[in-house]
Amino acid sequence: MDPLLEALQKRLGYCFSDKALLSRALTHKSYSNENPNGALTCNERLEFLGDAVLDLVISQETFEKYTDLPEGELTRIRAELVSEKNLSMLAKRLEIGPCLLLGRGERRSGGEQKSSLLADSVEALFGAILCDSDYLTVRSVVSVLFTEAIVCAARKEYDVDHKTILQEICQSRYRKPPVYQLLSATGPDHQKQYEIEVLLDGESVGRGTGRSKKAAEQQAAESALEQLNR
Repeated sequence: MDPLLEALQKRLGYCFSDKALLSRALTHKSYSNENPNGALTCNERLEFLGDAVLDLVISQETFEKYTDLPEGELTRIRAELVSEKNLSMLAKRLEIGPCLLLGRGERRSGGEQKSSLLADSVEALFGAILCDSDYLTVRSVVSVLFTEAIVCAARKEYDVDHKTILQEICQSRYRKPPVYQLLSATGPDHQKQYEIEVLLDGESVGRGTGRSKKAAEQQAAESALEQLNR
């Protein structure tokens, strides 16, 4: 067994019975495309499964731990925890990057440090654990890895990307994305003040102001989240 994979399993808190599942979870499509006759397929199917598993485990953990929180707050916490940013940070703590099987081009372009690729690999690993064991086992693994993150999210201690969270909530709950609309831009060029409105299905759900459009959109998204979570 590769020493890198042995060390990864210790950090993960789970030892695979079927080592092929572990290898598959770490195989990016760029590698399998370059090795079409090889035994390893890419991790996309495991990622699909792991995404669903992670959503369920986080939902169950927060539902049971925070019995007084309304549905909107539970949704916010889950969205923060399963975001690409949070999952890629977890992947870096687990040192998954060096374990990934990448194509030559992907490796040269720094694939092992790409947030989207790292986040996908975390989900694939959870899918692989479920296939290798059962739901209670994968829930235990996820629970340990996310214990601190769940507490931080509940306390709103993250540097939160409100736009990303609003996007995920709107897609999940309403099957429609939010739309940002510039209302005004006032002041001289060096002191512009922007006002942004965020719309959901044509209705205003939040407004924000800022010295840049990006800052105003973040504030508008935060306002919308507060409105939707009431």
